[in-house]
Amino acid sequence: MMKPLALALALLAAAPAQAACYADYKAKQDSPLRLHYGVAELPDAACSPQAAARALGPRLARDGWTLLTILSIFGPEGLEQRKASAGPYFLRY
Repeated sequence: MMKPLALALALLAAAPAQAACYADYKAKQDSPLRLHYGVAELPDAACSPQAAARALGPRLARDGWTLLTILSIFGPEGLEQRKASAGPYFLRY
């Protein structure tokens, strides 16, 4: 039988990390040209600029948007300061 501390450590090691990951980005549509700034939640595996672009590009494309750039990757502490700037594109994609 495992000791309680050893059991707790084993369970903790087996649990996946649940750190929230977000990106702010710029996107465009053509004909007529439209631009937007947005904030999106990302899966844990997409917490780098390159992975974020691969995850976010198809989401935007479904609505006719083209991803221009990932500006930054951040955690939940950066959400509030970006909310007003993102407007209707805050956590939309």
